[in-house]
Amino acid sequence: MSLVETIIDIPTEHERNLFGKFDEYIKIIERTLNVTIVARNGEIKVIGENSNIVKAKSVFVQLIELSKRGNEITEQNVNYALSLCLEDKEEEIIKIDEDLICHTISGKPIKPKTLGQKAYVDQIRKKMIVFGIGPAGTGKTYLAMAMAINAFKNDEVSKIILTRPAIEAGEKLGFLPGDLQSKVDPYLRPLYDALYQIMGPEGYLKNTEKGLIEVAPLAYMRGRTLDNAFIILDEAQNTTPAQMKMFLTRIGFGSKVIVTGDLTQKDLPTGATSGLDSAIRVLSKIDDIGFSYLTSQDVVRHPLVQKIVKAYDAYEDKHQKNDDKKKYLKGNKRVLKTKYNKQ
Repeated sequence: MSLVETIIDIPTEHERNLFGKFDEYIKIIERTLNVTIVARNGEIKVIGENSNIVKAKSVFVQLIELSKRGNEITEQNVNYALSLCLEDKEEEIIKIDEDLICHTISGKPIKPKTLGQKAYVDQIRKKMIVFGIGPAGTGKTYLAMAMAINAFKNDEVSKIILTRPAIEAGEKLGFLPGDLQSKVDPYLRPLYDALYQIMGPEGYLKNTEKGLIEVAPLAYMRGRTLDNAFIILDEAQNTTPAQMKMFLTRIGFGSKVIVTGDLTQKDLPTGATSGLDSAIRVLSKIDDIGFSYLTSQDVVRHPLVQKIVKAYDAYEDKHQKNDDKKKYLKGNKRVLKTKYNKQ
């Protein structure tokens, strides 16, 4: 097919944001869409096959609009705009950006960045209980925290309760010195980090002293009834079925519950059943409970994290297929041996 070219005007004040450091974003678009891009004097020339040029132009139009709205364009934005463009959904990135949850203490807007995150946030708004399930870096806990703080500031709830099972990530930590709070703090540090970033240390401490924000291990939930609260259970894959049932039956009137977890990162003893696994099987048909499944496409940390998640998914899928094949062959041998013995 013959090559064609087109010119796209780029507002001068948005050039640096759109092109990235050392034109790294332009290079990503060139590699992905198999086009050549030449930037000069407030415009870019795109050379390639017509269908690829149309896609490249669409990607730049969406990124320019994001930049005009005050967003700092990241590699994640570029990669996601390209993935949507290949599915003919490029205009969705603007719709996602319109959903503002709240601002951090430094004024940075918190918004969903992918279709998966947008669906997750929408479910939190509509459902009383939502399970956010997906790999590391998909914003499960951070978005839930932002929604909780937003609901708290708008007087939709009177308290925020954050909890997670206190279980070591494959390590035996032994005796931890200090008082009770000092012993459980290391397990809850990721929740504190998100709180500090969104609410600020002073805001967090003030509301904690008043008892309006509570961060505690899951075991502390037993025997309580949690009314008019926004409750987040993090790292739910490390709960047992009994713990999950105990937690979900604490919920009172006016409360909203978010349960987050990554089914691929369990720290339970070998052979133990995860409470998150059992909850998915038991509760999936209840209308008032939402399940939002995030994937490697929804990873918004460093781009390398997305590649790591995809690599592990591919590796585990391959080995699962091999294990299934071995079980199938082993089963067939047993059947044939039984038939032979009967003869």
